[in-house]
Amino acid sequence: MSKQNILGLVVIMALLIGYSLYMTPSKDEMLAAKHKADSIAYVRHADSIVIAAQAMAHKAMTDSTVIVKKDTASTLKTSAKFGAFAAASTGENKFYTIENEVIKLKISARGGFVYSAQLKNYQTYDTLPLIIYRGDSTTFGFEFNTEDLKTVNTGNLYFHPYFPGPNPGDSLFVKGSDSLQFALRVYPAVTDSTSAGKGYIEYVYTLKGKEYMLGFSVHYVGMKEIVAQNTQDVLLTWNTDLYRQEKSFKNELIQSTIYYMDNTGDVNYLNETKDEKERLTTAVKWVSFKDQFFSATLIAPDKFSSTDIETVARTENKDRVLKTMRASFSLPYNPAGDQAYNMQWYFGPNQYKILRSYKLNLERQIPLGWSFFLLQWINRYAVLLVFNWLESFNINYGIIILILTILLKIVLFPIAWKTYISSAKMRILKPEVEEINAKYPKKEDAMKKQQATMTLYKKAGANPMAGCVPMLLQFPILIALFRFFPASIELRQQSFLWAHDLSSYDSVLNLPFTIPFYGAHVSLFCLLMTISTIMYTKMNNDMMGSTNQMPGMKTMMYLMPIMFLGFFNSYSSGLSYYYMLANLFTFAQMFIIRRFVNEDKLHARIQENKKKVIVKSGFQKRLEDMAKKQGYNAKK
Repeated sequence: MSKQNILGLVVIMALLIGYSLYMTPSKDEMLAAKHKADSIAYVRHADSIVIAAQAMAHKAMTDSTVIVKKDTASTLKTSAKFGAFAAASTGENKFYTIENEVIKLKISARGGFVYSAQLKNYQTYDTLPLIIYRGDSTTFGFEFNTEDLKTVNTGNLYFHPYFPGPNPGDSLFVKGSDSLQFALRVYPAVTDSTSAGKGYIEYVYTLKGKEYMLGFSVHYVGMKEIVAQNTQDVLLTWNTDLYRQEKSFKNELIQSTIYYMDNTGDVNYLNETKDEKERLTTAVKWVSFKDQFFSATLIAPDKFSSTDIETVARTENKDRVLKTMRASFSLPYNPAGDQAYNMQWYFGPNQYKILRSYKLNLERQIPLGWSFFLLQWINRYAVLLVFNWLESFNINYGIIILILTILLKIVLFPIAWKTYISSAKMRILKPEVEEINAKYPKKEDAMKKQQATMTLYKKAGANPMAGCVPMLLQFPILIALFRFFPASIELRQQSFLWAHDLSSYDSVLNLPFTIPFYGAHVSLFCLLMTISTIMYTKMNNDMMGSTNQMPGMKTMMYLMPIMFLGFFNSYSSGLSYYYMLANLFTFAQMFIIRRFVNEDKLHARIQENKKKVIVKSGFQKRLEDMAKKQGYNAKK
């Protein structure tokens, strides 16, 4: 050990000894501390003697006294939180049922809101009762400030049923053209209706037979001295979880979101594939929590002046929760008098005819291609009308799709005829096109080769784009049906052949592993559609008499069906079935057309066309005149 280390240890020891001597109390300080401790011990001993004596003298009353003290403390705490509504913050959470032929609603005494909504004519994919709205994950209430500076939310208060006449019980049923009303009230400072006239908040539910629409009126009566006088609006909060109802969690997830309509009638929605939050500064007429085939919609009395909405997606688990939906609304409030909000609820299927009947643009929640007029017209005025008409005959939906396909092919037959004639011309001219290719093999002669080819087509009266135009005309129909089948609730849980649900994927083989970009099952309709598409592609290439000018494009045309195999494997089996039928009927059409088209006569007509003098169009002549004025020589 060095001298420096020894010196450092000595200094540290000296500091420690000095600090301990400095902090040691004097004798007077020690005596004072001992006297204080003895005094405290004496007082505590005396208190224990008194408490023991009281316990021996009043043993029978001790438990009740303690309970009263606890209850008093709890009451004071509740009063401090809820103010005038302190008494209404506790109670029995009873449930009341109102129902008709199609819907069964459970109303909660706590909060007075719709606790659950069961659709009687539907089931989940695994045959459970279909409940689109569940109170165990729902919060709903009006939030406002009171005169005693408390913030109260009606979702935390206990309501009591109010019947002007005899009490019909806790369960009400209506049918046919009749209607029923069920009212609940919450009173400040009391827990029953004995203080009617002193002010209350009332919820009135109105339900008609065979209706999914529920009237929902909210009344603030005699609340002038309760609600804060500076109140200009109340906040309505509505949060809930959407639960899985369909076979494919993934497909249902990407079709579940929040829709809303502003006061101008425009319908918009939050992003379906990612979490999103938005503040709507424009007035809103309704907000809907929508899943693939069902929705819960709150409709404003006039408008919601401002609205916040949010969706949060969940991962697949045993809880079956798809997404968490949140919304908050601002409603105007006049503290000078009574206030009424006449709203409506819609708990029901996203069926076009039903939603359309309410004339609120609710049907725009069904993805029929609303962003492009042609797609929505095809779906609304052609596909839906034919589909609903065939539906009235009460036949299997697989047969309905078959008949729909035949009708569409009949309507599109002129386009198919035009496509075939164009393809036949191109096939007849293929040898002459190959001669031109052989004449100009060099890359620098590409322009000459193209000009010679186009001259040949023009003389022969053939148009290489003629086959593309009919395909472009059919394309909107293909896209429209692509939107229609997965969104059509009519196909939900409808079986055909091996498919148990035409709105979801069919599975003939469940794999013990997952193939990336494909899945863990084999959809037979999707497989047959892919095979028929490859066959159609080959047939189309043979008919067009295609050359090897674009070999990469030819390969891509065969790869596309393989790529779509992974996508359609988990998609609607009804859609795959339709595309397969469309391909098969296309084969049949081409076979019939070929029997009626004499290609020898067509070839002779082409040769006659080539002898004719080509008459330049006025537009082409003007272009050439303009080029000559600029010094351009076409021959050079």
